Amino acid sequence: MNDHDIDLAVEDDRWDEAIPDLESLVIRAVEAGLAIAPEKPKGSLEVSVLLADDPTVQDLNKTWRGKDKSTNVLSFPAAPQPLPPGAPTPLGDVVLAYETMVRESAEQGKPLQNHLAHLLVHGTLHLVGQDHELGEAEAEAMEALEIAALATLGIPDPYAD
Repeated sequence: MNDHDIDLAVEDDRWDEAIPDLESLVIRAVEAGLAIAPEKPKGSLEVSVLLADDPTVQDLNKTWRGKDKSTNVLSFPAAPQPLPPGAPTPLGDVVLAYETMVRESAEQGKPLQNHLAHLLVHGTLHLVGQDHELGEAEAEAMEALEIAALATLGIPDPYAD
Protein backbone atom coordinates (compact mmCIF):
# COMPACT_ATOMS: atom_id res chain seq x y z
CA MET A 1 0.00 0.00 0.00
CA ASN A 2 1.24 3.52 -0.76
CA ASP A 3 0.66 6.86 0.85
CA HIS A 4 0.99 8.94 -2.30
CA ASP A 5 -1.51 11.60 -3.38
CA ILE A 6 -2.20 11.47 -7.09
CA ASP A 7 -4.44 14.33 -8.10
CA LEU A 8 -6.19 13.94 -11.44
CA ALA A 9 -7.84 16.76 -13.38
CA VAL A 10 -9.60 15.90 -16.65
CA GLU A 11 -9.87 19.06 -18.74
CA ASP A 12 -11.12 17.32 -21.89
CA ASP A 13 -14.12 14.97 -21.56
CA ARG A 14 -12.90 12.82 -24.45
CA TRP A 15 -10.42 11.18 -22.05
CA ASP A 16 -13.27 9.80 -19.93
CA GLU A 17 -15.11 8.63 -23.03
CA ALA A 18 -12.07 6.90 -24.56
CA ILE A 19 -10.57 5.09 -21.57
CA PRO A 20 -12.56 2.90 -19.22
CA ASP A 21 -11.72 3.27 -15.53
CA LEU A 22 -9.52 6.28 -16.34
CA GLU A 23 -8.77 7.37 -12.78
CA SER A 24 -7.65 3.89 -11.74
CA LEU A 25 -5.34 3.62 -14.76
CA VAL A 26 -3.77 7.01 -14.04
CA ILE A 27 -3.15 6.11 -10.39
CA ARG A 28 -1.71 2.68 -11.21
CA ALA A 29 0.61 4.08 -13.92
CA VAL A 30 1.95 6.90 -11.76
CA GLU A 31 2.45 4.48 -8.86
CA ALA A 32 4.32 2.09 -11.18
CA GLY A 33 6.63 4.92 -12.23
CA LEU A 34 7.27 5.91 -8.62
CA ALA A 35 7.85 2.31 -7.55
CA ILE A 36 10.51 1.70 -10.22
CA ALA A 37 12.30 5.05 -9.83
CA PRO A 38 15.86 4.57 -8.56
CA GLU A 39 15.87 7.88 -6.67
CA LYS A 40 12.87 9.63 -5.21
CA PRO A 41 12.07 11.53 -2.03
CA LYS A 42 11.16 9.43 0.98
CA GLY A 43 7.73 9.50 2.53
CA SER A 44 4.42 10.59 1.14
CA LEU A 45 4.54 12.10 -2.35
CA GLU A 46 2.11 14.17 -4.41
CA VAL A 47 1.79 14.14 -8.20
CA SER A 48 -0.73 16.15 -10.21
CA VAL A 49 -1.91 14.84 -13.57
CA LEU A 50 -3.78 16.99 -16.08
CA LEU A 51 -5.44 15.30 -19.04
CA ALA A 52 -5.86 18.12 -21.53
CA ASP A 53 -6.00 18.75 -25.27
CA ASP A 54 -3.42 19.73 -27.88
CA PRO A 55 -4.01 23.52 -27.68
CA THR A 56 -3.48 23.49 -23.91
CA VAL A 57 -0.29 21.45 -24.17
CA GLN A 58 0.95 23.56 -27.09
CA ASP A 59 0.46 26.72 -25.00
CA LEU A 60 2.33 25.19 -22.04
CA ASN A 61 5.10 23.93 -24.31
CA LYS A 62 5.49 27.39 -25.86
CA THR A 63 5.39 29.22 -22.53
CA TRP A 64 7.72 26.95 -20.54
CA ARG A 65 9.94 25.32 -23.15
CA GLY A 66 9.92 27.83 -26.02
CA LYS A 67 8.53 25.20 -28.43
CA ASP A 68 5.37 26.34 -30.23
CA LYS A 69 3.90 22.90 -30.86
CA SER A 70 1.92 20.28 -29.03
CA THR A 71 3.59 17.18 -27.65
CA ASN A 72 2.30 14.02 -26.03
CA VAL A 73 3.43 14.66 -22.44
CA LEU A 74 5.02 17.45 -20.44
CA SER A 75 6.47 17.13 -16.94
CA PHE A 76 6.98 20.03 -14.59
CA PRO A 77 9.03 19.03 -11.52
CA ALA A 78 8.13 20.95 -8.38
CA ALA A 79 10.73 23.20 -6.82
CA PRO A 80 11.96 22.10 -3.39
CA GLN A 81 10.03 23.85 -0.65
CA PRO A 82 9.57 23.79 3.10
CA LEU A 83 6.56 21.72 4.11
CA PRO A 84 4.49 21.44 7.25
CA PRO A 85 5.04 18.22 9.21
CA GLY A 86 3.24 15.28 7.64
CA ALA A 87 2.52 17.04 4.35
CA PRO A 88 3.27 15.06 1.17
CA THR A 89 6.27 16.16 -0.88
CA PRO A 90 5.03 17.65 -4.17
CA LEU A 91 6.89 16.07 -7.09
CA GLY A 92 5.24 18.12 -9.81
CA ASP A 93 2.76 17.97 -12.67
CA VAL A 94 2.34 15.68 -15.67
CA VAL A 95 0.23 17.04 -18.54
CA LEU A 96 -0.97 15.00 -21.54
CA ALA A 97 -2.52 16.03 -24.87
CA TYR A 98 -5.55 14.04 -26.05
CA GLU A 99 -5.30 14.47 -29.82
CA THR A 100 -1.57 13.70 -29.91
CA MET A 101 -2.06 10.61 -27.74
CA VAL A 102 -4.86 9.30 -29.95
CA ARG A 103 -2.87 9.93 -33.14
CA GLU A 104 0.30 8.26 -31.80
CA SER A 105 -1.64 5.31 -30.45
CA ALA A 106 -3.20 4.71 -33.87
CA GLU A 107 0.11 5.20 -35.72
CA GLN A 108 1.86 2.75 -33.40
CA GLY A 109 -1.01 0.23 -33.38
CA LYS A 110 -1.19 0.30 -29.58
CA PRO A 111 -4.25 0.49 -27.35
CA LEU A 112 -4.79 4.06 -26.13
CA GLN A 113 -4.78 2.98 -22.48
CA ASN A 114 -1.38 1.31 -22.92
CA HIS A 115 0.06 4.42 -24.57
CA LEU A 116 -1.40 6.60 -21.81
CA ALA A 117 0.10 4.36 -19.12
CA HIS A 118 3.48 4.48 -20.86
CA LEU A 119 3.54 8.26 -21.04
CA LEU A 120 2.35 8.59 -17.44
CA VAL A 121 5.25 6.38 -16.33
CA HIS A 122 7.58 8.40 -18.57
CA GLY A 123 6.36 11.72 -17.17
CA THR A 124 6.55 10.46 -13.60
CA LEU A 125 10.14 9.34 -14.10
CA HIS A 126 10.99 12.85 -15.29
CA LEU A 127 9.54 14.22 -12.03
CA VAL A 128 12.04 12.14 -10.05
CA GLY A 129 15.03 13.22 -12.09
CA GLN A 130 15.26 10.73 -14.94
CA ASP A 131 16.22 12.27 -18.29
CA HIS A 132 16.52 10.72 -21.74
CA GLU A 133 17.93 13.83 -23.41
CA LEU A 134 21.36 13.74 -21.74
CA GLY A 135 22.69 10.97 -23.96
CA GLU A 136 22.13 7.48 -25.29
CA ALA A 137 23.06 5.72 -22.02
CA GLU A 138 20.54 7.81 -20.06
CA ALA A 139 17.86 7.24 -22.69
CA GLU A 140 18.42 3.46 -22.57
CA ALA A 141 18.34 3.49 -18.76
CA MET A 142 15.07 5.42 -18.73
CA GLU A 143 13.53 3.11 -21.35
CA ALA A 144 14.50 0.09 -19.25
CA LEU A 145 12.75 1.62 -16.23
CA GLU A 146 9.65 2.33 -18.32
CA ILE A 147 9.57 -1.23 -19.67
CA ALA A 148 9.91 -2.66 -16.14
CA ALA A 149 7.21 -0.39 -14.72
CA LEU A 150 4.80 -1.20 -17.54
CA ALA A 151 5.42 -4.93 -17.11
CA THR A 152 4.06 -4.62 -13.56
CA LEU A 153 0.83 -3.36 -15.16
CA GLY A 154 0.72 -6.18 -17.71
CA ILE A 155 1.58 -3.82 -20.57
CA PRO A 156 4.04 -5.03 -23.21
CA ASP A 157 7.32 -3.30 -24.06
CA PRO A 158 6.34 -0.12 -25.93
CA TYR A 159 9.69 -0.05 -27.73
CA ALA A 160 9.41 -3.56 -29.20
CA ASP A 161 8.74 -3.77 -32.94
